[in-house]
Amino acid sequence: MDDKKRDDYPIKVPEPGVPSSRPPNGSKPGGLPIPVSSITNNPSISIIAYCIASISMTVINKYCVSNSEWNMSFFFLAFQSIVSIVAIQACKSMGLVKDLGRFDKEKAERWLSVSLLLVAMIYTGAKALQFLSVPVYTIFKNLSIIVIAYGEVLWFGGSVTTTALFSFGLMVLSSAVAAWADVQHALASLSGNSLNLEKDINAAANMSILNAGYAWMALNVFSSAAYALGMRKVIKKMNDWESMFYKTLLTIPVLVILSLLLEDWSSENLTKNFPVATRNSQILGMVYSGLGTIFISYASSWCIRVTSSTTYSMVGALNKLPIAVSGLIFFDAPVTFGSVSAIFIGFISGIVYTWAKVRQTAQAKMTLPK
Repeated sequence: MDDKKRDDYPIKVPEPGVPSSRPPNGSKPGGLPIPVSSITNNPSISIIAYCIASISMTVINKYCVSNSEWNMSFFFLAFQSIVSIVAIQACKSMGLVKDLGRFDKEKAERWLSVSLLLVAMIYTGAKALQFLSVPVYTIFKNLSIIVIAYGEVLWFGGSVTTTALFSFGLMVLSSAVAAWADVQHALASLSGNSLNLEKDINAAANMSILNAGYAWMALNVFSSAAYALGMRKVIKKMNDWESMFYKTLLTIPVLVILSLLLEDWSSENLTKNFPVATRNSQILGMVYSGLGTIFISYASSWCIRVTSSTTYSMVGALNKLPIAVSGLIFFDAPVTFGSVSAIFIGFISGIVYTWAKVRQTAQAKMTLPK
């Protein structure tokens, strides 16, 4: 053993000009690069990507329409759709998208009615987000789940379990608490003194803004449910890229026509909607929102592929909390006991509903076919 320890081992020192055999950084031994599949098949990265996409889209959309003078939502949504289509075509020309064929008139006709519902959903959503805070918008968005569930019962023979009913009760409760907290905050400046007319006028203005926001939110809940139920019949006949392409493409002419007919395109109004101080950041945000629709669609499919639909549903439920909190951080939404309680109840309702759906799916798989 002592002789073996004293053996001399030669150390090879590379000669000048001769490349080293050591693999470069980011490569496996043997000079092979780390495969991209190690990233695309990573569940944690897919979940993080989905969360970033959904949170950033909500925050960016709120920023784009948060101007008090904003009144060009049709233009904003048309611009968003155009950016999405241009990006999809660019990815197709570079060979990144291989599941999208040439334009098919029959497929377009099949998607037309669904695209009209999509226009209603995204427009009412943009208007609701304009008047409501991000936390309140996120909480009330849960109500569309209830309408969709009962729509599936009526038209697709679905069922609602007791646990799902309990989660629906929590969703309604969270919405009621959020509305109560919003109203209380709006009326906090109400003086009740005839000498403080300015404060009373501000309180009345805040209430009118909230009323408009809740009206648009109610329309968004029903239009979102109609879109989801209508899309269920069509989406099974196409792949993900085709469904995203056709439903987005067909919204463009509708949104452009509505913008030209109903919105003010005067230079004065354009200046109000796009102030010089924030114009560049607004346009950049609009571009990102267009790209973000693709990002969310891809991240959703990616998350389902490398995890499971159960994990994806749970992530979606848990993701409600950071989305609501982001509104408190970035947009100075009122932080009160009521608003925090509403966020927490809405968060719990999402988890309970996801658990109910998981149990229902598991029981359906265990049931023997008749």
